[in-house]
Amino acid sequence: MHVFLLILNLVGTFVFAISGAAVGVQGEMDLFGVLVLSFATGNAGGIIRDLIIGSLPPAAIADWRYLGVSVLAGIVTFFWYPLVERIRRPVLVFDAAGLALFAVTGTQKALVYGLNPVMSTLLGMLTGIGGGMTRDVLAMRIPVVLREDIYAVAALAGAATVVVGYALHLPPAPMMLAGAASCFALRLMAMLRGWHLPVARSAQRPAPVKPIESEKEKLEKS
Repeated sequence: MHVFLLILNLVGTFVFAISGAAVGVQGEMDLFGVLVLSFATGNAGGIIRDLIIGSLPPAAIADWRYLGVSVLAGIVTFFWYPLVERIRRPVLVFDAAGLALFAVTGTQKALVYGLNPVMSTLLGMLTGIGGGMTRDVLAMRIPVVLREDIYAVAALAGAATVVVGYALHLPPAPMMLAGAASCFALRLMAMLRGWHLPVARSAQRPAPVKPIESEKEKLEKS
């Protein structure tokens, strides 16, 4: 299970790092900026998770492989971005894959550390959305999770699948794969179908402000 979690974490780090690096390339950052964004996107969620559950030092800092796959993803995206761009909507697709993998691995690690199912689900969601939020903040964009897109809800669905399997004493590896698949499918369907959560609307819309007439316009009317 430890090896399986490590593999999923590294794969999730790689695909999340690609999404961060792609945003950096689109924002015309230099190589260093792209690498910083790729590392932050790929590892912020895992670092937050490990700090909360007391797994110190965080795996992303203690294990050089997390830095390695993040740098690799950043370099590949920086120098061969046209290849990444050929994939339809590359940033969102890689972001959905990273969200799915991190949501289930974060949930499983929280369960291993003794958290109750509800808090493990929430921590799995936080692990999934942490990297994307960090990426968007560094790129000066409104985080996707704060908009109407189904993002955190998809992470919750994947995390809940893992928790249900844990409660029913089912093998964790198949349930993690099922949870990742459900999260990824829900996120993709939301993007393709335009599904979104209700958007807050103000109770009263302000009346339109009438433009101030100039002295010349007043004289013409009179």
